[in-house]
Amino acid sequence: MPEISRFFGIVIKMFFPTMRRRIIHAGHKALIMIETLEVLRGSLPHRVPALVLEWAATHREELRADWRRARSGRTLAPIPPLE
Repeated sequence: MPEISRFFGIVIKMFFPTMRRRIIHAGHKALIMIETLEVLRGSLPHRVPALVLEWAATHREELRADWRRARSGRTLAPIPPLE
């Protein structure tokens, strides 16, 4: 599962064939939909969802581009971290 970003101890990975993004934070894990940012499974510490939402909103087009790469079997591009 390729890592696409890392910030504040949060690791963001994307995997195919499902359109989901997996967030891993200090032993906590959650499965989150890219388009809706809905948490499908798992949980994250209180501050983490807000940070991930801010990051995803800032990099929405890059996430979509990586999703297209994943669907076509190409290597994913790193996405800058939240600063």
